[in-house]
Amino acid sequence: MDGLFRVEGGRLIREYDSEKLWIEPWGENSLRVRATHMAAMGDEDWALLPQRKLEAEIEIKGGTATVKNGNIRVDISAGGKLTFCNARNEVLLQEYVRNRNNIHDFCSALNIEAREFKPILGGDYELTLRFESDPDEKLFGMGQYQQSNLNVKYCTLELAHRNSQASVPFALSSLGYGFLWNNPAIGKATFGRNVTEWEAKSTKQLDYWITAGDSPAEIEEAYARATGTVPMMPDYGMGFWQCKLRYQTQEELLSVSREYKRRGLPLDVIVIDFFHWPMQGDWRFDPDYWPDPEAMVRELKEMGVELMVSVWPTVDKKSENYPEMLRKGYLVRTDRGIRTTMDFLSDTVFYDATHPGARDFVWNTVKKNYYDKGIRIFWLDEAEPEYSVYDFDNYRYHLGPNVQIGNLYPVMYAKTFYDGMTESGQSNVINLLRCAWAGSQRYGALVWSGDIDSSFASMRNQLAAGLNMGLAGIPWWTTDIGGFHGGNPDDPAFRECIIRWFQYGAFCPVFRLHGDREPHSEPLGTSGGGLCFSGAANEVWSYGEEAYEIFKTYMFIRERLRPYTTELMRAAHEKGTPPMRPLFYDFPKDSETWNVEDQYMYGPDLLVAPILHAGARTRKVYLPAGADWINAFSGETHEGGQWIECDAPLEVIPLFLRSGGTLISVKE
Repeated sequence: MDGLFRVEGGRLIREYDSEKLWIEPWGENSLRVRATHMAAMGDEDWALLPQRKLEAEIEIKGGTATVKNGNIRVDISAGGKLTFCNARNEVLLQEYVRNRNNIHDFCSALNIEAREFKPILGGDYELTLRFESDPDEKLFGMGQYQQSNLNVKYCTLELAHRNSQASVPFALSSLGYGFLWNNPAIGKATFGRNVTEWEAKSTKQLDYWITAGDSPAEIEEAYARATGTVPMMPDYGMGFWQCKLRYQTQEELLSVSREYKRRGLPLDVIVIDFFHWPMQGDWRFDPDYWPDPEAMVRELKEMGVELMVSVWPTVDKKSENYPEMLRKGYLVRTDRGIRTTMDFLSDTVFYDATHPGARDFVWNTVKKNYYDKGIRIFWLDEAEPEYSVYDFDNYRYHLGPNVQIGNLYPVMYAKTFYDGMTESGQSNVINLLRCAWAGSQRYGALVWSGDIDSSFASMRNQLAAGLNMGLAGIPWWTTDIGGFHGGNPDDPAFRECIIRWFQYGAFCPVFRLHGDREPHSEPLGTSGGGLCFSGAANEVWSYGEEAYEIFKTYMFIRERLRPYTTELMRAAHEKGTPPMRPLFYDFPKDSETWNVEDQYMYGPDLLVAPILHAGARTRKVYLPAGADWINAFSGETHEGGQWIECDAPLEVIPLFLRSGGTLISVKE
C-alpha cells in the first residue's frame, strides 16, 4: 500500500490503478470529493464557489486514511470505501460496496463498486455512485418535480430539466447532512430502500460536496456559503405581480394598470408576456402593438408599477439576428437531424447560453431594445430550455454535449442578464426564470413552477415543489396562481380553486397572478406581435364579486406583511434562509414536524396551512411544540405540540402566529 495516499495542496489524494480520488475541505464542516479515470482531474467548480483555504486534519495509516474538517470526518478504507461521520462519530453516509475482491469492506460475489466508471466506447464515462441506504432517513430538496412528495426518500428523480421540472441536486437529510451532486450531466438519482444511486449519463469525473450540521438551518447556511445567495430583493418584489397570457397591446396593459390604481389596489409589477416582438430572436418590441415603450415605462413608474418583459432564448431562422449568430457559433447545435431545437409558431434554435460571446450578444441586443428604455426586470422564459423533443443526447453546446453539461443552461441564461445588468450599474437584480440548477440563485433567479395544470391536484404538487426548491438553495420561488393550463373565470369550480391558490400565493416568496385562461381570444394579426392568441381575462376582478373581495383581503394582508417579508428576504440574501420552509426547519427537535408535508412556515413566526382540496371547509393543522400559537383570524391561542381541527370557510386560509414572535397580527 506504500504510495497509495499523499497530501498535496491541503487535499488528500489517493491513486489506485487508473482512479484518482481527491478529498479536501470546502467550507466549514464540509468536504468536496472528486474522482476521475481521465489523465488529469478537471478544474471546473460548477455550482461551487471558490472557498477560503482551510487546514483539514489528515491522517494516513498504512493503507487507510482519515480527513476531518470541523464536524465532518471521512474514513477511507484499505479498499477505498468512503464513510462519512459527524462529530459524535455517528455514520451519516457510507459508500455501497459489494465486491469479493475487496475483503476490507464487504466480501460479496456481486462485484458491485461504489464508484463505477463505465467507459462509453470512444468517449468518456457513464458514472454511478452508490451509497448504503438508511430506511428511516428522510430526504428533502432536489429541486422541483411535479409530484406531491415533500420527502423524496424512495423516489427516483430524473436529473434533467423539463417544462415545470427543475433539477437542483442538493439533498438535506434528517440524519444531519447535506449533499450536493456537483455534476451538470443528464442523469438520475434513486433514493431506494436498499441503495442510493446517483447517475450521470456522460461525464469525465465524479464531483460532490457534503456538509454536516446539527440543524437544517446550519446545513442550509453552509450550502449557501458554498454555492452563493440571492441578491437582496428590491422593494417592488415584495408586493403583488399582475400577469396573464397575454396583454396584446400597449394600451391594454396600461388600461389594466390604471384600473388597479383606480380601485385603490396594490400593484407592484405588471408583465408583458411572449410574442410582443416582431420575431423570435429579434429581442425588441413590435412597434405595431407597442408603439412607445419609453412612454409606457414612464407612466407605469409614475403609478409606482415596475414593468417586467418576457424574453425567450429562441431564435427564428428568419430573425434579423439569426445569420450573425449562426456565423459566430452562438446557437445550440444538433448532432443529428435538422437543426431545430423548438418548433413553436416557427422553426427556431436556442441561443447557446454557455458561450460567452452569445451571452454578450443577447444582452447587448436586449440592453439596446429594452433596458435602455427603462425596463429593469425580465421574464426569462423557456429556461430549461424546452426542447420540442427531449432527446438530450442530440444537442451540443459550446461547453460540451448537452448530455454532459446540459443542466447548466438555466444558470448561464440567468448569468447572461445578471452580468449585463450589474455591469450597467444595477444592484438587487431579480429575473423570473422557469428553471434553475445549483448556483442559479446567485444570479438573481426567481423560479416559477412552469406550465402547470389549473387544478387542486396540481396545486398540491406546487406546495411540495416550492418547499423543496427552497431547501435546494433556490429561495425565490413562485407559481402561476390558479395554474397555467386552463381555468374559465366563469366556472364556479375553478373560482374555488383560484381563491384557495390565491390565498396560498399571498404567503409565497413572490405573490404573482398568471395563467392561460379560457376561452381564448383571437390573434390581432397575421405577423409579428399580432400572430399569437391571448387567454381570457385574469385580473382580480375577473372572477366575480365574492372572489374579488377575498382577493382584496389577501392583497392587503400581503401589504401589511411587507416589513416582515423584507426581513425574510434579507435572511435569504445574507444566509440563504428560504422564506417558506417545512415545519422542521424551525422546529427540528419536534419529531412530528418531519412528517408534516402540507403545511409550512412563512418565516419564523407565521404558520400557513393551505386548503388543498375542493369543497374543504375545515382541515387538521399541526402546531409545533416549543411555542404557543394564535389563530390569525379568531385570535384563539393553542398550545404547541398538538393537532387541532381548524375551520376554513372559503374566505379563510388557516394561519397561526407564533406567540411572542414579531408578528402581532396579519389583519387590520
